[in-house]
Amino acid sequence: MSVQNKIDVKKLEVSGKVFTISNFISFSRVFIVLPVVYRHYINGYSVDVIIGLLIGYGVFSDYLDGYVARKTNTISEVGKMIDPLSDKVAAGLLFIYTTVIGWVPLWFLGLFIARDVLILLGSSFIKLRYGKVAMSTISGKISVNVISLYWISVFFFRSATLVHSTLLWASVTIMLFSFIMYLLRYRNIMNGARFN
Repeated sequence: MSVQNKIDVKKLEVSGKVFTISNFISFSRVFIVLPVVYRHYINGYSVDVIIGLLIGYGVFSDYLDGYVARKTNTISEVGKMIDPLSDKVAAGLLFIYTTVIGWVPLWFLGLFIARDVLILLGSSFIKLRYGKVAMSTISGKISVNVISLYWISVFFFRSATLVHSTLLWASVTIMLFSFIMYLLRYRNIMNGARFN
């Protein structure tokens, strides 16, 4: 079985810039976590407008950073690291909080963290070997969205237990599928496939 010469469909210009607007947007997501957790806790585990706006910003910024990077031609190696890392840190902390208060099962948190740690390790090996970071896969991006919907349903719509259950199992399914896609991508890259 031959390895593809190139696994990314479109060639992108990637810079070494660090201080870009898109990188700032990505990094800023991490800073919504503490105010969300604090306000939620002092509100007696209730959501208010400020929490809604902060979470809304977190979700919106995940799309905005990539859009800004593409439109301003500032896709960077640092941005390819900061964007998914900010997602993982912010989501991980919010899932830890909702697990601690008993709204998300501990096994799900364990699966979520284990998958993300393994993906980060794979990305680190690619970075060490090739000096650049592989971009996220489509299945990884879909996974982030489904997992976000699960967390939002649990956090904002406490009585929607059927929705919670459906999104929980959808999240598990897409997490496992996307993990397999990352493993295949990792294998192809380590076998010499070119990537952005």
